[in-house]
Parts: sequence; structure tokens; C-alpha cells
Amino acid sequence: MITPAFELSQDPDFLTVIIRVPYARASEFDVYFEGQDFKFYAKPYFLRQLTLPGRIVEDGREKASYNTDKGTFTIRLPKEVPGQYFEGLDMLTSLLAPKKSRSAKPLVEEIAASAELSEGEEDNFDWEIEQTPYEESAESTLLPQYCYGFGNLRSGVFQRLQDELSDVIDVKNPDQTPVDERREKRLAAEAAKFDPDHYLADFFEDEAIQQVLKYKPWWVDAHKKMRALQGEGRQERDTLTLVVFSEEEREQMRKFTNKSYLLDKRSRHRVYLGLIDILLAYCYEIRVNEGDKNVESPWNIRKLSATLCWLESFTGIHDVLVSFGRRVLCYPLHRHFALVTRAVNDAVVILQLGK
Repeated sequence: MITPAFELSQDPDFLTVIIRVPYARASEFDVYFEGQDFKFYAKPYFLRQLTLPGRIVEDGREKASYNTDKGTFTIRLPKEVPGQYFEGLDMLTSLLAPKKSRSAKPLVEEIAASAELSEGEEDNFDWEIEQTPYEESAESTLLPQYCYGFGNLRSGVFQRLQDELSDVIDVKNPDQTPVDERREKRLAAEAAKFDPDHYLADFFEDEAIQQVLKYKPWWVDAHKKMRALQGEGRQERDTLTLVVFSEEEREQMRKFTNKSYLLDKRSRHRVYLGLIDILLAYCYEIRVNEGDKNVESPWNIRKLSATLCWLESFTGIHDVLVSFGRRVLCYPLHRHFALVTRAVNDAVVILQLGK
């Protein structure tokens, strides 16, 4: 069965589900909905279950139509409580998650989902690569293992990847390098990399930089819409979508694996700081390329984010901003402090837009 492409929208009284099924027969489909559950079947498409953020009801006002040109079903479903706002309709991954995984309190990481992903990835693995048996030395069992990654939940990931580390991260031997030592080495590498001549050239010959500073990325218009609606009523705000995902982005969200993590308050704080660090690098990259991605974009984002490049674990927002500023003045093509402050302002705007 194929999970179809779909999107959801709403008005004060109805939830609208648009499902794209170009190879299905319009006369052969089934729809089930009750409470927060919605299911759809039209061979070979099967939307097993959407767990909605609000309740819908069958009262005779429901309606379904099929567009033969676009191959889409449009289904309008009455809300049980008229005027209720359904939050998170664009969070497709969350809507596709089984109900119990959404409501149950996570006690451990759900490793089953990652196991399924690994099995899928193994299909593309080249089994003809020459391999040698792995021999664990007696010394390695005595060395401490330091954690890193999302929520500092990972260790031992890079033990057998020393030859490939330079293509992924800048820190050497991260499994035996504590956080404080990683930070010291990062600061030393930044100090060694800083080029005063490059900085001064960008400072005085800044025509290209002034051009990208004038660029208006997607979040500028979205933020203007949000501010214009601040004086409007709740109903007008609820019916307007500030950010519209592309079909490629929606497809990505449908394929994301759902995971739950047990994070204490301290770990969550560090995760949020890491997110801001990556978001700052993203804002810089979008602006300097004026919204166009290229083959250097992943390198730029990785290099500007100490979270990605040095497995940094920040404890305060001040440290995040200083780290980002230093790396902008050391690594990318355009090294101007105005780009640092503009990226910070851009990140603030994106965060103000909400989830």
C-alpha cells in the first residue's frame, strides 16, 4: 500500500483534507472518521490513520469531491465544537504517529523506529566492500566514553570512523574527548583560522555584502502577516497560514521517523541552545545565497554551527551567539559582522513565528 500525499486546512466550522491519489478509481474509496481518528483507502493508496488535534463529527454536513484533472479527493468534515482551532495541522509527522505514541509519557528512547530505518538503509548497502574483522583492543575498554549529539545521548558513534571524521566533524577522537577539551580545541582552531586581511577586505569592499543584507527571505513576509493580525480577532488569526510548506517538505515530514526521548530539564535546555545554533547557521546560509541552495550549503551550515562541527554542548545563549559570530568571521566566503547581527535578528523572527 502507498501512503498518499495529503494536506489539511480549516475554517471555523470545518476541517478540510485534500488527498492526492492520481492512480485510484474515484468510484472505489472508503473514508472513516470519528472523534480524532481519520482513515482513507482508495486502492493502491492507504492512509492508515491520522490522529487529529481536535474532534470531528458526522452530522450530515460532511462532503467529499474528486478532481479528475488533479487526481485529488477533497473531504470536508464538520468540527464537533464550531469555532475550535486545530493546532499543528502542518505537522504531518505528528499527525501520522499512532495515538498511544502521542499520548504516552516516554520512558525510554523508542529504538524500534530507528531499527526499522536501519533495515531500510541496509537495502542500499554495497555488500562487496572489502572488510577486515574488527578487533577491540584491551585499552579501549578502559578508556572513558564521552557523550555528544542530540541531548548528549550518543557515544561510540565515531570510534571506527577516524579516517572519515574530517568530512563530518572537526573534532578528533570525540569519544575520548570531554566537552571542555572540545571547546578549548574549537576556540584554538578558530583563532588560528581568523584572517585579518580577509576580514578587512570584506569590511571595506562590502558591495556584495550590502546586497545580501537587502535580501528579504521567506520569514520576513510571514512575520509581517503575523504582526498585521495581532490586532485582529482570534478567528481571523486561526484561518491564516503564516508558513506554507512545499510538497517536497511535506513529503519529507511524512517520511520522518517518530521518536520519543527521556530528557531532563538540563538536557532539554541544551537541545534548544543547539537548535538555535543550527538555526543561526541556516539563516546566514539562506541570506548570503539569497534563498538559492547550492552544493556548498551543507558545508556552510555545518561549519558555522559548533553544535554540528565540534559536537559543542552549550549551556547559555551568550555562548551560542559568541560562537556563531566567531565562526562567521573565520570560515565562510563573506566574513562581515553585519551578517552576524542580521542572522541573529532573522533567527529571532523565525522563533517568533512559533512551531
